[in-house]
Amino acid sequence: MGFTIGIGSSRGTRDTRSGTRRRGRASECTVVAEFTGLWGWDVVPGARTAAGACSCGRSDCPAPGAHPLDFAPRVPAGATLDEASEAWAQSPGAAVMLPVGRTFDVLEVAEPAGLRALARMERMGLPLGPVTATPQGRAQFFVAPGAASELPRLLYRMGWDDPSALDLRGLGAGTYVTAPPSDRGGLGPVRWLRPPALDSATRPPTARLLLGTLAYVAHRSRA
Repeated sequence: MGFTIGIGSSRGTRDTRSGTRRRGRASECTVVAEFTGLWGWDVVPGARTAAGACSCGRSDCPAPGAHPLDFAPRVPAGATLDEASEAWAQSPGAAVMLPVGRTFDVLEVAEPAGLRALARMERMGLPLGPVTATPQGRAQFFVAPGAASELPRLLYRMGWDDPSALDLRGLGAGTYVTAPPSDRGGLGPVRWLRPPALDSATRPPTARLLLGTLAYVAHRSRA
């Protein structure tokens, strides 16, 4: 694999504060290499924002600090620490973003509903993948690819006619999520509610195993 990182991987991602710029960059590179080398995720450099201005340089940017940088190269799954460091040096200060749709899709709900659903799932012993919380107040459950396109059909079969009424949506191919500990949209860092683990990050659960609980809790939360 070319590098060594402790399996308790959330330790590196939780250390969002750095005493020096050099240490901050080293930490970012380690996080990127962890994602590519341990979990098999592609990583892309993302924009940041300061005082409302996006680092992409567009004055009319529709999503300041919340999108990939078009000019920055993707760091592919399997990249070593040296390879990740070399690639990330081309985009210093970039946010760490993950393309959705290849190794995972995302089911997203309001964070309060997500926290209650996560606690219920853990009590039930359901298989779980990584779960993040965004500064916009959304909980994002990583599930097997294909969930976003199947979501309306799966919910309909469970008796839910309108996903929008649940404030539940799927993110699939062509979308990106900001990974911890990066800032999103200048609103603060994304954080792990459930960090990646070897038994789930590379093979996240299918959406149908979690969807019943997510939909029920989301519905109760909006009632």
